[in-house]
Amino acid sequence: MILIAALWISVLLGAGGFALDRVLVAAVTTNADDQLEYVLRSLLVSAEIDTAGEVTFNREPADQRFLEPYSGLYWQVSAPGHEVFPSRSLWDRQIAYGAQHDDRGVHIYDSKQFGDEKLRIVERDVKLPGSPVRWRFQVAASREALDAQITVLRRTLVRSFVLLGVGLIILAALQTLYGLWPLRKVRMEIAKMRAGRTNQIAGDMPREVMPLVEEVNALVAHNETQAEEARRHAGNLAHALKTPLTVIMNAATAQSDDLADTVVREARTMRRQVDHHLARARAVGRRGSAHSRAQVWPSVESVERAVRRLYPHVRVDMDGPKDLVAHIERQDLDEIMGNLVENAAKYGGGSVFVTVAAQAGFVEIMVEDDGMGIPEADRIRIFDRGVRLDTGKPGTGLGLAIVRDVAEIYDGTVSLEESEDLGGLLVRLRLPMAG
Repeated sequence: MILIAALWISVLLGAGGFALDRVLVAAVTTNADDQLEYVLRSLLVSAEIDTAGEVTFNREPADQRFLEPYSGLYWQVSAPGHEVFPSRSLWDRQIAYGAQHDDRGVHIYDSKQFGDEKLRIVERDVKLPGSPVRWRFQVAASREALDAQITVLRRTLVRSFVLLGVGLIILAALQTLYGLWPLRKVRMEIAKMRAGRTNQIAGDMPREVMPLVEEVNALVAHNETQAEEARRHAGNLAHALKTPLTVIMNAATAQSDDLADTVVREARTMRRQVDHHLARARAVGRRGSAHSRAQVWPSVESVERAVRRLYPHVRVDMDGPKDLVAHIERQDLDEIMGNLVENAAKYGGGSVFVTVAAQAGFVEIMVEDDGMGIPEADRIRIFDRGVRLDTGKPGTGLGLAIVRDVAEIYDGTVSLEESEDLGGLLVRLRLPMAG
């Protein structure tokens, strides 16, 4: 940023200085030319023709330099066929005038005819009263004084612009360093977090940086939450597997007669626990995505087709808008809906009704069946892992527990009620609506 600012400042000051130099040099040169033109007009006003037909002046120019040889200020009157009439300051030199040149207007130019002494010449051709001859009046001045003024002007201009450029670059550097200093502080705070000395970015920060600090702190808190959940899940899984493994170890050590049955039974228990925790781990890993979106109706339809093949005698009806989108991964939504609809088909009397609706920023999905329902006293306990009220049908007892855990991961809720229309169980699932 500092290098770009320095380059841009240099380019702008260079272009501006060049333009200002052109303007000031033109102004100084024009002022010098105006003075020479004034002297030329004075000569024209005082010129007249004498009896010999030559030009003479009724009054001499007032500037004493016209009388001093090689003074740097000269005048000359010339015409073809007439003797050149020069100022005394020219001494033994003459200004070239070129007879073929026609200067009826004022003509200004530079000349190097005197070698080392460069001249600025103003000339004009006029006819004086009483003379048919066109006389050329010339006033010349050495460019030494004019060039010296331009040199001083340019030196002052360059020094001023260099000083201005250095000041602006220093100011830009200080502004950049000061403006980016809070980011250095943020970097040091993050280094402290990585070293374990703190768990968030602390200290006063400019308000321009506070959104970044808040987002970083939120990200760290989110990661800590996920890490804590992972540790808790690992602990829960280890605890859940500890008992079955102990039972298998004791049966094997005692060389029990029912060792094979014990291994199969406890292996099924361990598999249920592993499936449950894997489902939670997948949902936790995906919920951090702000782009988690799932079309609700296609998921309901796919689950309905799968359940119809598993339970051909069950009728599944669906109703609701088909354009609702929930903030959840499609795989997790399919898993939730699969558990709910399959439970309704398995434990119901043959009729399942699925209703989809939008409710206060949430997508609400209601799954009803015509079964025996669940007593109110058991509606909370049924969400615990491994709890089954009907042990006569196959199952793991993890379906509703998985539904609740995955829904809560996406800030959703699951509740159990009594179906007014079908008389069985009503499961009300609420998931955040995707924007």
